Amino acid sequence: MRCVFRFGKLDRLRFVSHLDLQRYMQRALNRSGLPVAFSQGFNPHPVMSFASALAMGWESEYEVLDIKFTKHVPEREALARMRGALPEEMPVYSVRYVDDRHPSMMALVKMADYRVTPAENFEALKNGAREFLFSERVMAVRKTKSGEREIDIRPLCVLLTSDDTALVMRLMLTETDTLKPDLLLNSLSKLAGIETPEVRILRTKLLGLNAQGKPAPLMEL
Repeated sequence: MRCVFRFGKLDRLRFVSHLDLQRYMQRALNRSGLPVAFSQGFNPHPVMSFASALAMGWESEYEVLDIKFTKHVPEREALARMRGALPEEMPVYSVRYVDDRHPSMMALVKMADYRVTPAENFEALKNGAREFLFSERVMAVRKTKSGEREIDIRPLCVLLTSDDTALVMRLMLTETDTLKPDLLLNSLSKLAGIETPEVRILRTKLLGLNAQGKPAPLMEL
């Protein structure tokens, strides 16, 4: 059976890399005493996976950890144990069980929501956002494992709006179609004719598609 946790990665822990987070979570699971299943072989490790890696320096309120258990533990107890094993900057918000045949959380991710709060030039960025939304094509250079290539990022931005203090965006996040908020921010700054400002990037949600093909939070699929 698989137990899926939604947790946050906030404040100083935003500087923990994804690789270090994996090690950190393994130690937390050991402290929790939960019945985690381990892989076979010479170097056994917990059978777990994250839905999506988070870039170092970004914060998140919606990270998802999928763990295989050897036996059932009541959800309330599993939640309490994980909360007790992790620091305040890594709050555990919710938990649910899924069947072993349930698709992996990583495979379900299609989009992500972000709040991007700039330290300056917010009005200029909003002007850049309006120009972006009215554009049919917006070309930008994306770094890939095979090098750099120019792509049209306009169709990869599902939603772009703002509130009183931040840009709010919903961006594609799949193996073949991904737009990261920092790349979009660079493009908005260019459209606005300004230098890219310092920002706080907060991931607020990971989304997949429900049975009707509409975006839905990952923990609800």
